[in-house]
Amino acid sequence: MGWLYMQSLGGHAGPREYLDAQFTFENAEGRSKILRSTLLGDTYYAAVEQQRRNGGESAVFAFVCLTDYNPRDAEGFVFGYKDMTEHMGPCESDCPEDILDLLTPTDRPYAIAWRARCRANAAARRSQATQKSAWSS
Repeated sequence: MGWLYMQSLGGHAGPREYLDAQFTFENAEGRSKILRSTLLGDTYYAAVEQQRRNGGESAVFAFVCLTDYNPRDAEGFVFGYKDMTEHMGPCESDCPEDILDLLTPTDRPYAIAWRARCRANAAARRSQATQKSAWSS
């Protein structure tokens, strides 16, 4: 999929709030609910719970959006995003562990690899923070 641009955030306080609202809905097939989300730089990460109607399956997976927010855009297109799921194996792999911890098990290879990259990156950030703390003591 490509990028989707719009001329307003529809009354939402910022990109994260807009995306949370976009991906929380109910329809004839079931419901989708954002359990937790964050915006790190220009990347939105979320744990999304999807429940099928009539007692169907429930699963929690990761959602990733690249974002472009420019409230002063000359053409008036102030916000754009490109959405993908973890099943697509996004390059962005800095999803926080508190979001990863909410995800249900999966057998999808790209999602498994993406989760592993995110966990490795989180461990590297912790290690780096510990080393910086030791140096400043």
